[in-house]
Amino acid sequence: MLIKNALRYGNICTLEPEKNISPPTEMLIDIIAGARPNFIKIAPIIEAIEAQQRRGVAIEYRLVHTGQHYDKKMSGDFFEQLGIPDPHINLEAGSGSQAEQTGKIMLGYERLLLQTPCDLCVVVGDVTSTMACSIAAKKINNIKVAHVEGGIRSGDWTMPEEINRIVTDAITDYFFTTSEVANNNLRKTGVTEDRIFFVGNTMIDTLYKQMPRFMQPAIWQTYGLQEKAYIVMTLHRPANVDNGDKLRELINEIINSSKGLPVIFPVHPRTAKMLESIGLDKSNIHAVDPLSYLEFNYLVRAAKAVITDSGGITEETTVMGVPCMTLRDSTERPETCVVGTNELIGTDPKNIAPAFEKLFAGEWKKGAIPELWDGKTAERIVSRIINIFGSD
Repeated sequence: MLIKNALRYGNICTLEPEKNISPPTEMLIDIIAGARPNFIKIAPIIEAIEAQQRRGVAIEYRLVHTGQHYDKKMSGDFFEQLGIPDPHINLEAGSGSQAEQTGKIMLGYERLLLQTPCDLCVVVGDVTSTMACSIAAKKINNIKVAHVEGGIRSGDWTMPEEINRIVTDAITDYFFTTSEVANNNLRKTGVTEDRIFFVGNTMIDTLYKQMPRFMQPAIWQTYGLQEKAYIVMTLHRPANVDNGDKLRELINEIINSSKGLPVIFPVHPRTAKMLESIGLDKSNIHAVDPLSYLEFNYLVRAAKAVITDSGGITEETTVMGVPCMTLRDSTERPETCVVGTNELIGTDPKNIAPAFEKLFAGEWKKGAIPELWDGKTAERIVSRIINIFGSD
């Protein structure tokens, strides 16, 4: 394809601003990914587009990696394991403050669009890349933006992700949503029905496809793990990990409440620095390096329970039927609590012991799978995009 041949380079800086690139003859969709959750969500969308291409549909995509996550465990492994093709463009934004990273991404993506504009910019989730590329797209000839996972809200403005969601949705043209709750959030802000498409959850598309390929990590043998006889923990939210005393109290409560079961703790880079400074009695807590997608979800599926402050993990535990305790005071994914296996226990360490007591008493809810979380979300998204632009 023309765009793939012209633009499949590892670094946007290799493209000279004055270089004349012929416009594509097909509809061109930019798919934006920059952080670990994005990669999980875009994999099935790319697969659905390629399926339409094989049917002869004149649709092309350009995969733009912003470089927000740039180490192998946070980025490279996901491309390999999930079968995502090499990015056409890597903006190589790298690390920095919120403002620095946002600015680097916007500058890089603006430069690309000035050379070769797309017909539609597809952003997913709620990371910095999502917001930054949406803004750049709308400011360059008012390029249409589609937000996959639009409309979710936590109500917590201290979360950078909440700001990203609100800003992105304020300038989005088409919303592909995961739940009726998200639909109602959008309606309340004045979004009309013809722009809201309830399609399901692309993260679950990936989960269903990859389940047969889950891999037992080496730590399974290292710590002598047994099915349903260990806990998986992840923590990275500032409210939980930026204050050393708070983090120490949370972890001590988990140690005291987990009845000696091994607690496997893949440590986010943000959390690792604080752990080094607080000096914990880590008797049954095993801090390990970040795991690949296939390894991590192998652990989650076989765990007694998960304790986390992540949003995406609560969706995966819901589908796999694993009890999940969320150390947050609000969630943007309420369907995981109302329908699924997740319970919001807050950030007060005193809430941890009662939650574990409920778990060990066998009283945790069974849960169910939310509507349209069926593994076919990406197909619905791509079909809808074709219909929209076909009519236009």
